[in-house]
Amino acid sequence: MVFYWFLFQCEGGSSVSLPESLLFVSTLDGSLHAVSKQTGDIKWTLKEGVCLSVSSCRPGFLPDPNDGSLYLLGGKRKEGLMKLPFTIPELVQSSPCRSSDGVLYTGKKQDTWFVVDPQTGEKQTSLSTSSSDSICPSAPLLYIGRTEYMITMYDTKTQELRWNATYNDYSAPLYDDKKYEYKMSHFASSGDGLVVTVDRDSGEVLWMQKFDSPVAGFYLWSQDSLRRAPHLTVATETLRYLTFTAENTQSHTMKWTYQFTEENHSTKTQLVPALYVGKTDSHLYASTSLVHQGVAIVPKGLTLARIEGPITAGVTMGNGRPECEITPSTDVKYPPGSSNSLQNQWLLIGHHEVPPLAHTTMLRDFPENLQRSGDVIPPRGSGSSFRSPSHPVSPVHNSLRNEKVCHLFTFMLFKAFIMPDVVGVGKISFSPAEVLGHGTEGTFVFRGHFDDRRVAVKRILPECVEFAEREVQLLRESDEHPNVIRYFCTERDRQFTYIAIELCAATLQQYVEDPSCPYSDLNPVSLLDQTMCGLSHLHSLNIVHRDLKPRNILLSLPGALGRVRAVISDFGLCKKLPDGRHSFSLRSGIPGTEGWIAPELLINAPKGNPTSAVDIFSAGCVFYYVTSKGQHPFGDTLRRQANILSGVYNLDHFMEDIHEDVIGRDLIERMISAEPETRPSAASVLKHPFFWSPEKQLQFFQDVSDRIEKEPADSAIVARLENSGRSVVRTNWRMHISAPLQTDLRKFRTYKGNSVRDLLRAMRNKKHHYHELPPEVQTALGEVPDGFVAYFTSRFPRLLLHTHSARLACVLPFLSFLFILILTFLTHKITEF
Repeated sequence: MVFYWFLFQCEGGSSVSLPESLLFVSTLDGSLHAVSKQTGDIKWTLKEGVCLSVSSCRPGFLPDPNDGSLYLLGGKRKEGLMKLPFTIPELVQSSPCRSSDGVLYTGKKQDTWFVVDPQTGEKQTSLSTSSSDSICPSAPLLYIGRTEYMITMYDTKTQELRWNATYNDYSAPLYDDKKYEYKMSHFASSGDGLVVTVDRDSGEVLWMQKFDSPVAGFYLWSQDSLRRAPHLTVATETLRYLTFTAENTQSHTMKWTYQFTEENHSTKTQLVPALYVGKTDSHLYASTSLVHQGVAIVPKGLTLARIEGPITAGVTMGNGRPECEITPSTDVKYPPGSSNSLQNQWLLIGHHEVPPLAHTTMLRDFPENLQRSGDVIPPRGSGSSFRSPSHPVSPVHNSLRNEKVCHLFTFMLFKAFIMPDVVGVGKISFSPAEVLGHGTEGTFVFRGHFDDRRVAVKRILPECVEFAEREVQLLRESDEHPNVIRYFCTERDRQFTYIAIELCAATLQQYVEDPSCPYSDLNPVSLLDQTMCGLSHLHSLNIVHRDLKPRNILLSLPGALGRVRAVISDFGLCKKLPDGRHSFSLRSGIPGTEGWIAPELLINAPKGNPTSAVDIFSAGCVFYYVTSKGQHPFGDTLRRQANILSGVYNLDHFMEDIHEDVIGRDLIERMISAEPETRPSAASVLKHPFFWSPEKQLQFFQDVSDRIEKEPADSAIVARLENSGRSVVRTNWRMHISAPLQTDLRKFRTYKGNSVRDLLRAMRNKKHHYHELPPEVQTALGEVPDGFVAYFTSRFPRLLLHTHSARLACVLPFLSFLFILILTFLTHKITEF
């Protein structure tokens, strides 16, 4: 492949500094346009020959201007369109070569440098094997490399020259979107030069530009070189379908009307892959494209009847002769007599079903360092940084967010390849069409089977084999816990690693956001308790998850007893800490998902290496997300990570129960503390009163009351309990209880209304003598323990937390003192020994 480079050739000169505000767009007519990234205005255009040139009028081969792929029309068995398993650059670099269908290939490659003024686009000179003029300009110049591939095909069976073509290619390394976040997404319409550029964060269409020729690629400047920017090609009608013009605005601002989410499966808005067949002045070409269901797709192998021709506003070509050229229409009507066999080789301009891969093979191996087009590789401009698959779109009114746009790209990458109904690898089988979700680094999750068991199958890219092996090792070590996803089997083929894991019914995100989720009636506190049990288990094994979020917490299928479990999944970013170590380094990058990442992972100069406390922070965000029914403590997506860094949070949208609100706020504030050393451990979180049942709460109140019954008023625990107790009892707790209970309390002893200890004493006594209480008092208090506890905690919501904190404050010093005594005793005994 060709490469872009920027050089400065004069003595004493410095490297070229190309403004980062420019975006380069290459088009099918061979033009390279420098446009403003902010406005889309074309600053200058470099014109250097067409991207594709075909000298034969026979429409037997259709090249792809994006990467030089080849599509065959007809073939030996007249199958319709077929994709050849090699590209023009591959053929040129392997030539002379011969394919199994008896075709000889000869090729030629020519490299050229264009020396361009980056301000005006004016070409100074060209440098190639036949021309090497030396120049010493007074200003920095842009050196653009371009390669011309020329290929000729000769059929040994028919003894005729079948086809020859020239393919010119600009290319560059893919832009690393994970390392250098790119704020824009580019969408090009198939068949014409319309480009729509969208702001990833706000969802607003930044600009639209119409080029004179269809777009072949996007490039941007980064780190002193050009990088290929990802883009998505969609049908013109689909591009209009995905956007709308806002009314009553002078600027006619455009916004996306649809978001791409895993949870929505509306067939009305499903995008499907297609192959767009287009036409230049001299030949046909083909390129992958996405369409929605409003766009007609020509079935594979369809032949238009000779009589009258197709009734369509599209363009057809028969035997190399152009018939008409009008703006394509989605309303395709096939004339009577059309069939599914290629007798006439008519080809409709427009969108066709994605063709299968031809069985043609090379009789000579390709060079080892050359990537085969027959392999599953992303098409040009896709970008490997887009790692999340998507599902059909659904209408919503919110802005299109960063991750949603990424989903759109990966949907195209995944669906654009030919997929069998069922893939079987060893003991694992799955349907590529049944995508359940995605993980990190391009991982897809499918519905499948392991032996006769229903499972989820994670498909992991080959470059992530090391991560897959680590994930499997961690799963094997930890999956015995009921709240960690269960692992079954690993299989591998030539391309991927497959991991069979427990099949679950929904994610925690679906549980919170989707009203139709079948498990929406599950107790949220119980699910959070189970999540923390799983996390505590991982931490006990020195495993840090590092990517805890609602989508990585799953709800299992009902078990034998109908019980649904919350399980922690996606171990792709997990880290196993060596024995004796409690922290990990960030040499391999910042793990996690934006908006759920602990602040210490993002600080340039942290106090020390991160610890398992990063999981506690993420879990705290998850806790609030669940209990507030979808809110985030650090705000909306746009401001979330900045608020995390600055420690700005809001817990106003919490549980309706005031008592639970107070308890939950206390726990979450501790978990999302900016200081990792102040966050509780997973085991400590599980001991927090937030998870206590009414029975346990009542037992705790009783135990504390028994403990302090005989304590003098000036004892440490009583003093701690009564300190700040005025707000707990709301000045006088006797004024806030029902009249029948007040009357009953006065019968037996005197209680001080401003005393926390006396309030606990009253609760204990009434609980002990509950069955001796008058019926009206029993009715007011409710059943023991649920109603009884709710009666008091609803009136005194700070009572449980205050009592727990007071007891803890007194017990901890005692335990510390006891520990010191034991340690001293053991030291003394060891010395004696």
